[in-house]
Amino acid sequence: MAKKETKVEKVEETRKEPANIHKVNVKVEGADWTKALDQAFAKKQKTVKVDGFRTGKVPRDIFEKKFGKEALFLDAADMSVQVAYIKAMTDSKLIPVVQPEVDIKSIDENGVEFVFTITTKPEVVVKKYKGLNVKPGKVEVTDEEVNHELGHLLERYTELVVKEEGKVENGDIAVIDFEGFKDGVAFDGGKGENYSLEIGSNTFIPGFEDQVIGMSTGEEKDLNVTFPEEYGAADLAGQAVVFKVKVNEIKQKVARELDEEFFEDLGMEGINSEEALKEQIKESIKAQKDMEVENKYVDDLLEAVAKNVEVDVPQAMVDEETDRLIGRFEEQMKMQGISLDLYYQFTQSNEEALRSQMEKEAYNNVLYRLMLEQIMTEEKIEVTKEEAEKEAEELAKKYQMNKDEFLKQFGGIDMVQYDLEVRKTIELLKELNK
Repeated sequence: MAKKETKVEKVEETRKEPANIHKVNVKVEGADWTKALDQAFAKKQKTVKVDGFRTGKVPRDIFEKKFGKEALFLDAADMSVQVAYIKAMTDSKLIPVVQPEVDIKSIDENGVEFVFTITTKPEVVVKKYKGLNVKPGKVEVTDEEVNHELGHLLERYTELVVKEEGKVENGDIAVIDFEGFKDGVAFDGGKGENYSLEIGSNTFIPGFEDQVIGMSTGEEKDLNVTFPEEYGAADLAGQAVVFKVKVNEIKQKVARELDEEFFEDLGMEGINSEEALKEQIKESIKAQKDMEVENKYVDDLLEAVAKNVEVDVPQAMVDEETDRLIGRFEEQMKMQGISLDLYYQFTQSNEEALRSQMEKEAYNNVLYRLMLEQIMTEEKIEVTKEEAEKEAEELAKKYQMNKDEFLKQFGGIDMVQYDLEVRKTIELLKELNK
């Protein structure tokens, strides 16, 4: 049989499909399909069991009699799809913006026909992006905000001093031994030694801390408390128990003064007075507010431009961006020691709810990206490889990484180049909309 070449043909697109959704058919037949079927049989032969033959030794004709030729078709299709995809991309000259979808149109002993759904960049019309008069907000730092932050700072450096005399008061740290009993029997997880309990923190079950108030160092006492109905351990939920408690030590919080000793402990270069510290706090608050105002300004600017954009945002791009956002969210949860399954349990939600929650942000991200790329083209904004290399070096230095490792994590020099182009475009939009 003469060898047939792999064929590629475009299917006539239906009128219902957007202009950027393309259906491309690829047929794999002849020698290419025969080779794929041979590879599929070699894979099956390693594990298939047929009476009278050792594993790995079943002849092809026996296999096909027992299981049928069609038993090889799907594996052969899997082995052909990558070559077919490359062929589809090469011959159609389409540039996908998301991973193409693939379906099998037909498959038999003579070959397989794939249908690739390829989403390309949609047409974007930005009707107006100049003179939108979007202004950044103003930043102001009040004395009240500075004093509030100063109070937090003093609290973080609060000293704990052992109370030689006196009793436990609200706000003190009681260092205690405790053991819990239900019906006279100690229960699991109810024992601790030299535990530092801040009174008023509501760390323990309701009623426990209130009964520690008034105890003296060395004093022992039985505390009668009841676990909440919604307590995690079913055998203790809603149950009355007794905790035997001994106070080993009482520590009192002593507020710090803005004196020389405090500034030494603070260890901030050049900060040795209340005036200098307040100025530093003010600058820190202002820097945070500047960043927040800048982020809102850019969001407002992009939102204003987007109102003047005509584009049919491909759902496939939104889906892919949603996947990316969920992946990022999952990583953030992992850093807190929480899996997605555990998150769903805590929030009484599911993957569908999370996707729905992320979809609006994903849609805006895709819309803004398409919009900025169109403005980029119209304004002829470009970044050279040299500029991108320099930026990569500076960012790697900022994050204390070597350049190669930074580029690997960032996605390569092309991503740095693209990121710079986007930032240049946003800076231009600011100038055009003052």
